[in-house]
Amino acid sequence: MDFREEAAAIAPELIALRRELHRIPEIGLDLPKTQAAVLAALEGLPLEITLGQSSTAVTAVLRGGKPGPVVLLRGDMDALPVTEETGVDFTSEHVGTMHACGHDLHTTGLVGAARLLAAHQAELAGDVVFMFQPGEEGHDGAGHMIAEGVLEAAGRKADAAYGLHVMSDMLPRGVFTTKPGPMMAASSGLFVTVVGRGGHGSRPHATLDPIPVAAEIVTALQNLVTRRFSTFEPIVITVGTFHAGTRHNIIPDNATFEATVRTFSQEALEQVEKESVKLAEDIATAHGLTAEARFVREYPATVNDADEAAFIESTVRDVFGAERYREMPFPVMGSEDFSRVLENVPGSYVFYGATIKEDPADAASNHSPRAAFDDSVVADGAALLAELAVRRMARG
Repeated sequence: MDFREEAAAIAPELIALRRELHRIPEIGLDLPKTQAAVLAALEGLPLEITLGQSSTAVTAVLRGGKPGPVVLLRGDMDALPVTEETGVDFTSEHVGTMHACGHDLHTTGLVGAARLLAAHQAELAGDVVFMFQPGEEGHDGAGHMIAEGVLEAAGRKADAAYGLHVMSDMLPRGVFTTKPGPMMAASSGLFVTVVGRGGHGSRPHATLDPIPVAAEIVTALQNLVTRRFSTFEPIVITVGTFHAGTRHNIIPDNATFEATVRTFSQEALEQVEKESVKLAEDIATAHGLTAEARFVREYPATVNDADEAAFIESTVRDVFGAERYREMPFPVMGSEDFSRVLENVPGSYVFYGATIKEDPADAASNHSPRAAFDDSVVADGAALLAELAVRRMARG
């Protein structure tokens, strides 16, 4: 099987599908147009297809001609609430919604892998589960699919799982990278409302002003990171929203803010959950106000199996050449709900450079309204997924 050559032969069709998906981005768990496009692209392949009950997920199982392991391949399908500014001629037709994270390439790559592997069905020594997942961007689509049985879709639990994520910057075009152990952080949300007593801005002494108290909590959270945690324990707390008041001369009753919290270890997660809430409550109390603080765990850390990460590296080097692989020195603070799959099945995630710039540092990053991806990389992405499935099945 020469999946690179076979993928190159269907590259124009894959690129056309990617651009079709790019025009019709959808958000969350309900992606009817995207699901319809995926089902049309899979039509005629010898797949056992199951549709999601709580979402528009698509699970497709390819039965190999010989017994062997079950390999799961995943591609996420949802977009972001971003208004596109790339200027491409296949720009989003849905104002305020954009495939700014490259999930249209992931979906297309998974369709390509299905086509490549289906063409060799009789030779496959095992089964392949294709996980077309909605709702990665904060809607826990992986959790929904796991609850509905995607990991056992072949009739027994998957033996290995792989996923691929394109990057609009960070990596040169066509270069893959991964690492053993933690690759992406766990994400949590901290939601704080400081409750005071409002009044006229000219008489702050007659009020309980929540704004400076909330601002003090925001600053203190940064000190919490540097003074309560080891410098060798990476933690990020970033306040993304802060809301208070209606006019410059009115002290409001409440001030609210929301923060994202990124951690890697379970110990750090438990500590920051406890201490961030206590910090907010205690600072408010010290000023005679109250704070309602809520900590919500979202996605766990994405932790690659060491053997599976090494397997991806060796496969990339063998199939594409050593120059197409780069060591990943550090994990990143982004989060990913493929982590839920990796909590249950040994496997690995891999990043793939899809920048349109010669120097990735000149490119807009994922989630930017100007994030652009070179879809010429889709064929090799599909080829890698197919290679990983076949080689992993061959290992038994």
